[in-house]
Amino acid sequence: MATKDPAPDPTHHSRWRPLRLLQASMDTEIARVYAEKEIDGLKPSYVMELLRLHAEGPMTITELAASVERTHSALSQKVAAMRAAGWVRTVPGDDGRSKKVTLTDEARSVAGRLAAEWRATEAALAEIEAEIPYPLSRVVTDIERALGRKSFHDRITDKLAADPAWE
Repeated sequence: MATKDPAPDPTHHSRWRPLRLLQASMDTEIARVYAEKEIDGLKPSYVMELLRLHAEGPMTITELAASVERTHSALSQKVAAMRAAGWVRTVPGDDGRSKKVTLTDEARSVAGRLAAEWRATEAALAEIEAEIPYPLSRVVTDIERALGRKSFHDRITDKLAADPAWE
């Protein structure tokens, strides 16, 4: 007979989960806006890259990743998903060895609408921030400052050093 671990499940308490759920809920609302305009198969998480490609033209994954401040690995996966959804394609790069990511005709046809949605979303967020006593943008800045004083890694490893379960 297996013995039950006396430690409670720590996942029942999470400071991150409400933020993740909020973002997921807001992304669902943005996706609903797309669906109402019959822009099918578009995820809100694709829009920054699509708008960047529309504004700046074809880029390698490395260039696009740097442009949107993501890792090459993360962008490579996202580009694969966007390609499968029909929003981007790859074309030969300048040197024949590299590839560039470019918009499909469908993506180009909705780019103006996506830019309008981006502006409307930013305006809606500004409206929400005006209604609350401590704006999210300030929260992010304050957290970045705190992490500048002591990294998240160091904070976690300090806590782990005091936890015998980590041994």
